[in-house]
Amino acid sequence: MISFLCLCFFLIPASALATADYARQTGFECKACHVDAIGGGKLTRAGEQFVQELKLKGLYRPLKTPQKIVRFIIGYLHLLTAIAWFGTILYVHILLKPAYAAKGLPKGELVLGWMSMIIMSVTGTLLSIARIPAWDMLFTTRFGILLTIKVLLFLIMMSTAFFVTVFIGPRMRKRLKVLPSVDTLKDRQVLTLEELHNFDGKEGRPAYIALKGNIYDVTDSRLWKEGSHARKHLAGNDLTDALNTAPHSEEKVLALRQVGKLTISSTIAVRPLHERVFYFFAYMNLIFVFLIVFVIALMRWA
Repeated sequence: MISFLCLCFFLIPASALATADYARQTGFECKACHVDAIGGGKLTRAGEQFVQELKLKGLYRPLKTPQKIVRFIIGYLHLLTAIAWFGTILYVHILLKPAYAAKGLPKGELVLGWMSMIIMSVTGTLLSIARIPAWDMLFTTRFGILLTIKVLLFLIMMSTAFFVTVFIGPRMRKRLKVLPSVDTLKDRQVLTLEELHNFDGKEGRPAYIALKGNIYDVTDSRLWKEGSHARKHLAGNDLTDALNTAPHSEEKVLALRQVGKLTISSTIAVRPLHERVFYFFAYMNLIFVFLIVFVIALMRWA
């Protein structure tokens, strides 16, 4: 990894002066230096003259083919992992719902999220070094200020993800373990949602799911191995909302053996502090996703 980073630092140029900020500072439009009115590509005579002046001052270093390839690969990885990470967050909120994820985010999505954050951190740092040759540019140029805002939002999201994974997650899983055992609940015909969570299909426990107030047994279904269906849905939960996005109709579930009814607890449960913090972070990160996308749109097109 260290060798790879050193190679990237060597191949990526330390400065990049042809930016939209130059056009804003001089008052010139992009077409003053570029044949294409939106910038980039072939230069006009004025643009070529400006490049020659930069060369004489030793301020212009054109990208060589290896540098372009490395920059493309890093940029591609950065974009790809950003899509994966943001997609995981949207998936949790739109399909799973935070309340569903609070009972245990599927391991695949958890690993994908952390892998994406690590890769984004490395590639984002390299791309920023290539674009921002001096620290003061982070506070004196429009691009630098927007980049700083984006990085701060990203760091806050990473911090909350770390806090949830290391501190809140174990406490929430511990709380589930103190619920009544499966042996005391399996003969009951009516279960609350918290009691249903015990039937998660793990460690030899039965696997139950709920749909529209009815509870069905999926223990023996080959599609619910270890209480997980398609690596997205977990047994022990009410899947009424999730079924709306499923590729099959509810008849598939109705054909299963019904074992009871799902009821709303008569007592109003007060969520513990760590669970309330989880929900706060979940919705905050969702807002941050839209803010980061908004900042990127300002950087690229505004």
